[in-house]
Amino acid sequence: MEQQNKAHRAVRKKSQKVATQNNGRNPKAFAVAAPRRLERQARRTHDVNEKRFHVPMVDRTPEEPPPVIVAVVGPPGTGKTTLIKSLVRRYTKHTLSDIRGPVTVVSGKRRRLTFIECGNDMNSMIDIGKIADLVLLMIDGNFGFEMETMEFLNILAPHGFPRILGIATHLDLFKSPASLRASKKRLKRRLWTEVYKGAKLFYLSGVMNGRYPDREILNLARFISVMRFRPLKWRNEHSYLLADRIVDITHPAEIERNSKIDRKITIYGYVHGTPLSALNARVHVPGIGDLTISDIERLPDPCPTPYQEKKDVEEGKIKRRKRLDDRLKVIYAPMSDVGGVLIDKDAVYIDIGHRSFVEGEEKGVGERLVVGLQNAKTTLGEGAAGIRLFSGAEALNEINPEDDEDDDIRKGNSGRKERRHGRAITDESYGGDSDVGNDAEGDDEDEDYDDADAEEAAYSKSMASRLVDNDEGGAEEFEFADSDSDLADYNDVDDSDVDSGDLRWKSNLADRALKDYKRRKWDIGRLLYLDHISPEDVIMRWKHEQLSSTVADGEEEDIEDDASDSENGDRDNGDDFFKKRENSSILPVDAEVIDRTIPVYDDEGLKDKWSGSSPAFAAVKGRFMTRQSDENDEINPSDFDGDGDELSGNFEDLETGQTITGSSTEGAKQDSVSGEKEAEEQKEMSYDKVREANARKKEKLRLRFEEEEEQEDDGLGDDDPEKKLYDTWHDAQKAKIAKQLEINKAEFDEMDSATRERVEGYRAGHYVRIVIDNIPCEFIETLDPKFPVIIGSLLASEDRLGFLQVRIKRHRWHKKILKSNDPLIFSLGWRRFQSIPIYTTSDSRTRNRMLKYTPEHLHCTGTFYGPLIAPNTGFCAVQSVANGAASGAFRIAATGIVLDVDQSVQIVKKLKLVGTPYKIFKNTAFIQGMFNSALEVAKFEGASIKTVSGIRGQIKRALSKPEGHYRATFEDKILMSDIVILRAWYPIQPRKLYNPVTSLLLNEKTEWQGMRLTGELRHEKNLPLPQLKDSEYTTIERSVRRFNPLRIPKTIRSELPFKSQIAMMNPQKKESYLQKRAVVLGGTEKKKRDMMQKVMTLRNEQVRKRQEKKQERKTAYQKKIAENEEKRKERERKDKREFFQRQGKKRSAGEPGGGGKRHRGDYE
Repeated sequence: MEQQNKAHRAVRKKSQKVATQNNGRNPKAFAVAAPRRLERQARRTHDVNEKRFHVPMVDRTPEEPPPVIVAVVGPPGTGKTTLIKSLVRRYTKHTLSDIRGPVTVVSGKRRRLTFIECGNDMNSMIDIGKIADLVLLMIDGNFGFEMETMEFLNILAPHGFPRILGIATHLDLFKSPASLRASKKRLKRRLWTEVYKGAKLFYLSGVMNGRYPDREILNLARFISVMRFRPLKWRNEHSYLLADRIVDITHPAEIERNSKIDRKITIYGYVHGTPLSALNARVHVPGIGDLTISDIERLPDPCPTPYQEKKDVEEGKIKRRKRLDDRLKVIYAPMSDVGGVLIDKDAVYIDIGHRSFVEGEEKGVGERLVVGLQNAKTTLGEGAAGIRLFSGAEALNEINPEDDEDDDIRKGNSGRKERRHGRAITDESYGGDSDVGNDAEGDDEDEDYDDADAEEAAYSKSMASRLVDNDEGGAEEFEFADSDSDLADYNDVDDSDVDSGDLRWKSNLADRALKDYKRRKWDIGRLLYLDHISPEDVIMRWKHEQLSSTVADGEEEDIEDDASDSENGDRDNGDDFFKKRENSSILPVDAEVIDRTIPVYDDEGLKDKWSGSSPAFAAVKGRFMTRQSDENDEINPSDFDGDGDELSGNFEDLETGQTITGSSTEGAKQDSVSGEKEAEEQKEMSYDKVREANARKKEKLRLRFEEEEEQEDDGLGDDDPEKKLYDTWHDAQKAKIAKQLEINKAEFDEMDSATRERVEGYRAGHYVRIVIDNIPCEFIETLDPKFPVIIGSLLASEDRLGFLQVRIKRHRWHKKILKSNDPLIFSLGWRRFQSIPIYTTSDSRTRNRMLKYTPEHLHCTGTFYGPLIAPNTGFCAVQSVANGAASGAFRIAATGIVLDVDQSVQIVKKLKLVGTPYKIFKNTAFIQGMFNSALEVAKFEGASIKTVSGIRGQIKRALSKPEGHYRATFEDKILMSDIVILRAWYPIQPRKLYNPVTSLLLNEKTEWQGMRLTGELRHEKNLPLPQLKDSEYTTIERSVRRFNPLRIPKTIRSELPFKSQIAMMNPQKKESYLQKRAVVLGGTEKKKRDMMQKVMTLRNEQVRKRQEKKQERKTAYQKKIAENEEKRKERERKDKREFFQRQGKKRSAGEPGGGGKRHRGDYE
């Protein structure tokens, strides 16, 4: 019985919805609920996307990037040195006791870090701010942000902000967790305000064993290892390097003669930025000046990454190490106390440490010998005692080589007499069946070493049997060739040649040289300009035909200067080998030829030689395109080299490889025939048809031109980003830059390394050795590794000086406003220099008006003399870089940006000329006191003038007498008391001062001083300020002016309305009643007045006494209050002093080091 299963439930079909209007869609269901909110959200999304965009920049980071420069910056006592020691310990397991100069470590497979500590002087902060890729900003968490930190941040702002990490230290000094949290929050908010919102801030607690805790350093190291860096504009256009080693290679003898001679030094470092030019690159070293690189060489990387080392092993550049000592290979710090041996082409440097050797306590013979050589006053051979090679031998003062040769001849020393264990040249060894090139026997790589020894012994035995007996005593010796080249090809040596003592290759030298000479291929362009060869010989040499008899006899004249010695010299005569070269026939003997690479030809002689109807002239004239060829000219293709492609028009497309054939003459004939046909057709056609035909031709040409324009792709082909569709212009530009980088990389990869370095330069990441001449000796004598040495390349335009127009603004934290013609120290580009700026403003874009002071809280235009830097380059300015001149105030005086570069600039200053009238007519007046001569008046004819009262006028003509007076007209009649003013503009020329800051040439590198103000010099020398009489303020006595009353004519007065009429009263001649009467007091009235006077006197006396007592009480009270206030302040000072003593208050910024009551070694 079959099992009956329940049937499945039937599938219900979805009911078709009734189609409504608008194709079955309900428009209300898809409407926006809040259109305004949606619009705001869309606008915000668009703004966020736009903020992400930056100006597309070319990323020139190579495959093996240079080390990332990590600058540790902070005030004294914040723990900069301790942080570097901790990070180096984390990366390399090394413990550095003294950090001097850059320290390079390997932090990952493809990343290296160069740590450098930044000092607190202005020069170091400016230099390091220009090259640092990452800044570790040290902040004392117990104190907060200090002046040095804010100054460094404002130095970075105009030069380009690198990545910044804030690091708060000394957090272990907080006792309360609440105060620690509040301090962290306050520091983070302040850091976000100064850098950018969201800047990372790390916290480091106390110090253990001279280092920060390992866990905190591990977190910081991991964050640094994965950071990404965006290229900055200035560094992406220039190459630079941070010197990690400097060596003086000046000859010691020159230093002995003159200790102040300019030195020749070598600087080592990694190239950053763009490729560094390999030929005479102009560079600037901040602190020294502009220099020229005399030599540059790439060296092996002293601190390679594991990726690069593995790649070099695979390519076979270096051998695979069987054993790797990580402690020696992952850190490179030549200036610090990392032991090791440094080897370069100049010398070998062995670091034996500072404590392993004490002068005067030498331990062995080697140390005594080295110390004796170092203490020698003279070089080898300069002493009076001569040279003593052995302890028992006599001293040698002079050696004459000629006497030695005569002694040898006199004593009969004509050569070696004993058997020499060497291989002789015989027929058995190199001739006949025993061919050297035969690899059938004896050249198997698997042959045992014993078999090779057996062959060597057999060979030596056979050579011994070939010795030649000497006639005198049977002594045996070999026949040797005159030189190494005489051995030549051993396969061509015959037995007879060996027995006779000569070699076969020396025979028939002239014949073989002539054969080679005939086979050489001559350059027709050079043969034409030789004036000592006939035209017939030129043609024969060019066509490789039989030369003249003089050539066959071996007496051919010299053709090329480079081959003259080898072709005409007598090789058998050794005395003629070194000969003074005769002057070439091409160059005149008496002429002073400066550049010998440019030949001087006799144009007239060559013209006469190659003019005429000679066969040689007819054969070569077709090689020159001087005119169009005629039909009568017969051109023979066989006269030219090659297969006749030049005449037939055949050429090969180098891209596709296709060969295109054609004939230039046939094409020209076809063009001429077609042109004649078109001319005949145009004659037959009507005027309208001709116009239509011309229009069709123009349309075809236009379409062809448009197609050619579309096909132009700037060498990018079908991958041109502009032909593709991108969402934004930003994406298209990035794609175009990436494509161009690929093209450049493919082009450079085809070159070998030497050619690429000559063409492109030394790329970023290469470790190079730079040689620079003419360095001041003070640089080497005062070299301090704690101050960075930077080499920055200069572009072609940056090596010239001129006037720069900048937009400048006084820093809001700087206390004083800036004054024109006061010197400022600018940090612009790589340079630090002092110049004298003039501040100006633009009056309606018509003139640059000089300002005496910079405006408050506004930008202005500045003009100063200095190196020409590209516009849109930022700079900062300070008044002094010396630490001794620091007053504790903010030192960054101004910041700005370069607007324009020009050799000359027009600046004007407002000038007011004042005059007074001495004769007045109706609207004309004669003015005096404004000019001194009629010539000055003539210069200002037609100028506008104005009186103080506001009446405008114009200068007309100069008067004949007196000198300097002129006639002027006004719009109204002026008064004799009016002052006439002429507003003029006086041109001002900025002063040309360019004073580079040469701080690296001083012993005290932080105390460089340039040009100072007159007030500073007076204050330093305690000189009084000179008082000028014209500058003194005097009492001005002004006479009271009495104006005449207003007089209105009677006719006008009578017509005025009653309200406006003026009441005119006649003067009163008689006295009035009040003036006439006299007041006489009676007896009672007089007594009352006397009584009141006495009462008021008593009252006033009582009030005076009451006020005096009140003032006494007030004085006593104020004295008591002042005493209490003084006691309170003294108590607060005492409490504050005790508090900071307990908490470990830092020392002042002027003192070196820091730490207060803390352990100095923990944070320095």
